[in-house]
Amino acid sequence: MASILYVCVRPEQGAADAEHESFRRALGAPALDRWDLLDQPLDPSVADRYDGVVVGGSPFNVVAEERSDLQRRVENDLERLAQDAVAEHLAGMFTCYSIGVVTRMLGGTVGTAVPESTRATSIRITAAAADDPLFGASAPEMSVLTAHKEGSIEPPPGAVLLATNDDCPVQAYRVGGRLYATQFHPEVTPQDFVGRMAYYRTTGYFDPHEYDLTAERVLASSPTGTDLLRRFAGLVG
Repeated sequence: MASILYVCVRPEQGAADAEHESFRRALGAPALDRWDLLDQPLDPSVADRYDGVVVGGSPFNVVAEERSDLQRRVENDLERLAQDAVAEHLAGMFTCYSIGVVTRMLGGTVGTAVPESTRATSIRITAAAADDPLFGASAPEMSVLTAHKEGSIEPPPGAVLLATNDDCPVQAYRVGGRLYATQFHPEVTPQDFVGRMAYYRTTGYFDPHEYDLTAERVLASSPTGTDLLRRFAGLVG
């Protein structure tokens, strides 16, 4: 069985633990190794020891005017993983915050003009994704869960745009055959997402006065992002 590593970049322990479990379940893995980048720098041998990596979200922002030494080190480590995926030493799925790290590394632009609040949203699968092993089977559109303050209006150089919508044009892209990046969260169920909301209630992802309404809307949704991770596990395998 292929080995996949979950790379954590969340400082909130409860949110990190829950995200780890979300990825494990969505990948269909009986167990999923974990590397907390906030606690320890990336081991250079990861690309040799694992067939794939999945990277979770974070309250960090790539466009932050002031980035701590810790954030800079974390982003350098994520870039190294992305470079390994571009070189096809392993397969990589970079989600939410980490799509910004990858986009910047590839020479693209990340900004704050296309945020999305905590919600379910519909994304359109592009014609270029018709034969993609992850996204092709989800055409013409799918429902996903999203919450982000930064994003991109066009994919970075060398990337194939796989999914888009009117609010945030770059929802997912692929580089080569092994690097995937999504603006949305493919790993979560509605229940997972509501549980995560409790950790970020006052951090600007949604109006805290509308917590119950936002949670109700999320719970009423039927996202299909986890299909992508099951296919990713098959790609890695």
